[in-house]
Amino acid sequence: MNIQGLQKLTLLDYPEQVACTIFTAGCNFRCPFCHNAPLVTHVDLSCNIPEEETLAFLKKRQGILDAVCISGGEPCLQPDLVAFIKSVKELGYKVKLDTNGSFPEKLKELTEAGLLDYVAMDIKNSIRKYPETIGIEGYDTKRVEESVDYLMSGVVPFEFRTTVVREFHKKDDFKDISRWIAGDELYFLQSFEDSGDLICEGLRGYNKDIMQQAADIVREQVPNVKLRGV
Repeated sequence: MNIQGLQKLTLLDYPEQVACTIFTAGCNFRCPFCHNAPLVTHVDLSCNIPEEETLAFLKKRQGILDAVCISGGEPCLQPDLVAFIKSVKELGYKVKLDTNGSFPEKLKELTEAGLLDYVAMDIKNSIRKYPETIGIEGYDTKRVEESVDYLMSGVVPFEFRTTVVREFHKKDDFKDISRWIAGDELYFLQSFEDSGDLICEGLRGYNKDIMQQAADIVREQVPNVKLRGV
C-alpha cells in the first residue's frame, strides 16, 4: 500500500463512528478542484508510511477507534488493497472506502468478500460533463455508471457525494444528476473550499443560499439530500 497520510482521529469521515482516515497516493482522475493534489500530481515516494507502521498504530487503537476510512487519491489503484483491508478487518475494525467509482470490479470484489462496511462514492457531475470535471478529455463514464448501479442495488451501506464548484456545476447539472441517481440513497452536496494546493487555481464555491437551491433541485428525485461544509 502506498500510504502517504494518516488522520489519527475523525468524527466526521465515517457516520456515527469514531474513526481514523488513511490516505493512499495516486489517482486516475485529474479533477481541477481536487483538495488532495499532492496525492495526485506530485506523489513523493519518500513520504510513504510503511504498511506495518500503519497496522501497528491500528493495533494500539483497538477499543478506542471503531472504524478505518480508506481514502486518497483513489484507493482502488492500490494492488494490495484487498490484503490490507483483510488485515484491518482482522483487528476488528469497520472499513469505509472513499472512491471515484471508476473501478467497479474492485468495488465488487471488496464488497462480495465482506470487506466493506460503508462506501462513499463521488458523483463528479452530470454524465455529459464528466470529462471536463475530472480533467480527462473524452472520458467514458460506463465504469462509473456501473459502480453507481451496483451500489444502488443495495449490496452495502453507501452515500453519494458531489463537491460543488461554481465553474463546473450549474442548475441543469443538478437536474441531470438527480435523474441519474434517483432514489432514496443518502446524497451529500459538499461546498468546495480552496485548500491552497489545488490542481488548478482560481476556482470558487457557492454560498449557502445557492447550495440550498441546488439541494432543492436534487430533492425532487433524491429526497435524502443533505448539505455538507456550509
